[in-house]
Amino acid sequence: MSDKPVVEAVVFDLGGVLLEVGFESVFECWAADAGGAVASIRERFHFDAAYEQHERGEINASQYFAALRQSLNLSLTEEQFRRGWNQCVRGEIPGVAEVVGEFGARLPIYVFSNTNAAHYTDWGPRYQHLMQPFRRLFMSHEMGMRKPEARAFEFIASEIGVDLPNILFFDDTAENIKGARAVGMQAVHVRNIEDLRSALAGLGPP
Repeated sequence: MSDKPVVEAVVFDLGGVLLEVGFESVFECWAADAGGAVASIRERFHFDAAYEQHERGEINASQYFAALRQSLNLSLTEEQFRRGWNQCVRGEIPGVAEVVGEFGARLPIYVFSNTNAAHYTDWGPRYQHLMQPFRRLFMSHEMGMRKPEARAFEFIASEIGVDLPNILFFDDTAENIKGARAVGMQAVHVRNIEDLRSALAGLGPP
């Protein structure tokens, strides 16, 4: 008999778990507008301190794009940066809406995403149908904290009223999985939708 704590709530990452995301189309858009090479932009782009500040809501999109203008050495307008930036979300992962619905029929479900106001304003209205079953969306830029910070996971547990060991967390990034497990969460590293289906089956009958 398993001594694993009973799962009382499930928290899903967004990008890579529910939605397909990628930066190649972002770089291509910026390169087209700047008349430069995609490879050069790809090489210069980093998930740096400004990127993390943007995701915590510590700086706004205008400030982040100004930082990008320097780090990427691109003479783009704010609107051009924004247009490329919002190419990041490519679409809903096939079949994930059905799986989310099945989880939601069994347990309270939530989203926790490292994101920013510019992205959220763009993808939020487009994927309302996918977000509908979730009881609450926890967005890093609204929380002022991001994965894999312990305080972020602790905040969510407090807000939903479930102890950390009784939360099942899905994410596609190993660093975030490590952070979740460090505070006591049950966590599954998602590589494809079958990882979600396997976890669902492991919860037993509804």
